[in-house]
Amino acid sequence: MNVSDRLTLLQLIAWAGGGAFVASLALCAWWYAVGLGSPLPGGGWTAVGADALLVTIFACHHSVFARDAVKRRLSIIPTPLMRSFYVWIASALFAAIVLLWRPIGGVLYEAPPPLSLPHAAVQLFGVWLIARAAAGLDPLELAGIRQASHSVPADERLQQEEGLQVTGPYRWVRHPLYLGWMLALFGTAHLTGDRLAFAVLTSFYLVVAVPWEERSLRQSYGEEYDRYAARVRWRIIPFVY
Repeated sequence: MNVSDRLTLLQLIAWAGGGAFVASLALCAWWYAVGLGSPLPGGGWTAVGADALLVTIFACHHSVFARDAVKRRLSIIPTPLMRSFYVWIASALFAAIVLLWRPIGGVLYEAPPPLSLPHAAVQLFGVWLIARAAAGLDPLELAGIRQASHSVPADERLQQEEGLQVTGPYRWVRHPLYLGWMLALFGTAHLTGDRLAFAVLTSFYLVVAVPWEERSLRQSYGEEYDRYAARVRWRIIPFVY
């Protein structure tokens, strides 16, 4: 296989991985909005434990595989496909949460109109916050597509091109993507047991993962991140965490 054919193959694999990532997000959005909002049979604490295991498996991959020490041990994977390999597995595990979820059942509350309007406003603000925080990110970079076409590692190139994000919602909290996620999930006007479990489990993972992520950011940006953290005190939730 010549260099041109190899590059084309790497790009095809990376683009397919990006498509799998988008598909897993779309599946999760539909599942939360439609599937978890429907009456489901109760599975008790056994179902909660099984669902927690699914989220934990995804969380372990999402956090552990992202560490540089782990990446260095995966020399069997071609460097241009390292990010894409990560995206492929993350997408599969995310879809597995949806497909293998054990129903918990129950309805905690359902706010009728017009009481549902404030809930909708909270959720829309959460979605806006996610979109605004992600606006400065390169989706092709995150999906590993650009890495399949360049020799510079994705993490290094992203740092070189984007730098540390400190504007927009990053002036309020250091991880606005996570805050937006929590608002979008917990803000629902129809809170079922399954929606609550999914929101709690995924939010707990985000809270636990933040110190690891910030350790990597400090390694990448050094004193610049220390100054930013001193200026923006709250990690996810203002005045709480």
